[in-house]
Amino acid sequence: MHIFGWGRFAALALALAGCGGGSALTPPPATGAAPTFQESQCVAAGWQRLVVPVAGLSRLVLWKAPAGGWARGAIIVMHGGGGTHTNFCAANVSLIEPQVRFTTMAVERGFAVFIADSSDQVTDVAGRLCGKIWDDEVRQRPSVDTAFIDALVMFAIPGVRPSASRPEIFLTGLSSGGYMAVRAATRLGGRIRAFAPVSSGDPYGWTRDCTPRSGDRVNVFGIAFDNETGRPISEPGACQSASESREMPWDEGMGPKPAWRAFHHVGDGIHDVSCVDKLRRRLAARGYPEVAPLRLEGGTRAAEWHYWLDDYSAPLLQFFAAQLR
Repeated sequence: MHIFGWGRFAALALALAGCGGGSALTPPPATGAAPTFQESQCVAAGWQRLVVPVAGLSRLVLWKAPAGGWARGAIIVMHGGGGTHTNFCAANVSLIEPQVRFTTMAVERGFAVFIADSSDQVTDVAGRLCGKIWDDEVRQRPSVDTAFIDALVMFAIPGVRPSASRPEIFLTGLSSGGYMAVRAATRLGGRIRAFAPVSSGDPYGWTRDCTPRSGDRVNVFGIAFDNETGRPISEPGACQSASESREMPWDEGMGPKPAWRAFHHVGDGIHDVSCVDKLRRRLAARGYPEVAPLRLEGGTRAAEWHYWLDDYSAPLLQFFAAQLR
């Protein structure tokens, strides 16, 4: 297991302080919790455990790479709400088997893969804990997660990259992880080569209310709303609006804007297709080059279409490979 101590982050802290929207870095203990059962499964399968101390938290990453150099660069992968990074390397239930097959395929095709774990410290505007999700929303308070992804991109990944490797970094994520991938990619600009959100939408245009509700999963609380319509993003047409005036300020980075491609199912019963369409409008308006989305159809509208599907994996990796310089 690798632990990056605070001393090596000193220069990075100064760089991140001027990035806007990120948490200030403070010296945390350079320790990580003992590996979970699922993490141990991943390590047994060849994944390496990395602890990255950022903003007072010890953040966890599991990574795996092809032997020798990374012929196609590196992919940062972010899990969905309620999940963990181990969802992409240990399939103990059939629902997440496609996620594990994706990372296996990525390594086989020459990508290094870094699967990042969200915290459970995200709060809504009223200060209520939201559970195990990514902190992608733009709020008055600093984000718990922007500094973490910044640290991965600018320090942790270069720190373990073999010399005979491609330098490109790609981002993808599922649901909440996809929202975070969009925010991180737009924030980091030219440091990201391309990004591919799965079953997700516009992080600058939604709000969570994390009041616990009957029926909530054990570790995710509340509901998410589109800023324009005020409707839950699970409702049909939730993100259809003639106005998008309630969009939060974008914290865009410098350099070329990365290419992107959306992956989703039109029958997604958790994240409505209108919210994917809204993301496409917002990114187009800001000049992000888009490859036409992979939009699956068929079956009745249901929650099952929200999750990572095997049909996404090969086209997503082909999209990333096509963006190599």
